[in-house]
Amino acid sequence: MRALVVHESMFGNTETVARAVADGLSTVGAVEVDCAAVHSASTDLAGVDLLVVGGPTHAFSMSRESTRADAVTKGADEAVASGPGIREWIEELEPTPSTAVAAFDTRVRRPRVPGSAARAARKHLRSRGFKAVGPPTTFWVDGMTGPLHDGEEARARQWGAELGTAWVTQRALPY
Repeated sequence: MRALVVHESMFGNTETVARAVADGLSTVGAVEVDCAAVHSASTDLAGVDLLVVGGPTHAFSMSRESTRADAVTKGADEAVASGPGIREWIEELEPTPSTAVAAFDTRVRRPRVPGSAARAARKHLRSRGFKAVGPPTTFWVDGMTGPLHDGEEARARQWGAELGTAWVTQRALPY
């Protein structure tokens, strides 16, 4: 099985989660894992069995050009924020029915703000013909810039292992 973890990260927290998910996936036998930032990830999914997409929640959903620009005013790296986000990357994908998808996001726990980039990404991926594996998952960040809440990196690694195990043993029962 080949898995690809694609992430968008303004302050490094989502990237940390993505790398932990990739580490978890790699603990499952017979899984080859690549992890890439959205601005350098290929939209060619030939040979990818499981795609995991992650991004920060901005304005109740996936980031937009305007919300990424706003992140720069709060200290995000302009080079990262000026590129495409997962929203634009998903729109460029050619649907491959054999590729299963899962989505995660990072967001602040307090104040509790509605919306989820993971739910929106999963919805967009499914509308483009991909089958979803597992529910969208959130990893919590302390404030806009982080760091991750205690235990979230380990939880991401565990989630990655669970995704890989479910895929290998059950061949991705869609949700």
